[in-house]
Amino acid sequence: MKSPVTHFSRTLRVLHWLMAILLLAMLFIGVSMVVTLSERHSWLVAIHKPLGIFLLLLVLIRLAVRLVQATPSLPLEMPAWQKRAAQLSHLLLYILMTTLPLVGWAMQSAGGYPIVLHDTLLLPPIASQDVQLYALLRLAHTVLAYLLFVGILLHLTAALVHALIRKDGVLSSMTTGRGIRSVPDGQ
Repeated sequence: MKSPVTHFSRTLRVLHWLMAILLLAMLFIGVSMVVTLSERHSWLVAIHKPLGIFLLLLVLIRLAVRLVQATPSLPLEMPAWQKRAAQLSHLLLYILMTTLPLVGWAMQSAGGYPIVLHDTLLLPPIASQDVQLYALLRLAHTVLAYLLFVGILLHLTAALVHALIRKDGVLSSMTTGRGIRSVPDGQ
């Protein structure tokens, strides 16, 4: 009989922290991009588009790895409603991390703007060119970005609660690889 997994694999930990850094950078680049009219605007756009596609690839890789590798269970003493909230929040984060770059890609396609990955390497459009669709997708992209930012803040808050208040090893299972500590009820 296999013993239960108490921490995330090194692969999942690396993907998690790499994506965390890149997502925060991406959100700040996005905000900077829309509030500046300086010469930096073109430079920020040139970073934002390929980085978004790179993040889309990373989240797809992360989902594939997560499907084949076991992940730790939440602590036994954690109430069922909190476990369900954690599952739903992770699902929402994965949906946002997948949807946001796809909406951005579709938005750029609808606006007639190519996504240049490198020099002459362009992604094909995934939506027809349409000004009204572009406007709708631009709004959707903005709303989804704010939702992702809020989701990241909630995720960070939960991680800090586990580390500083509950001290149950949930955060360390994603940082150092030490295991989740579970105490059977009544102990």
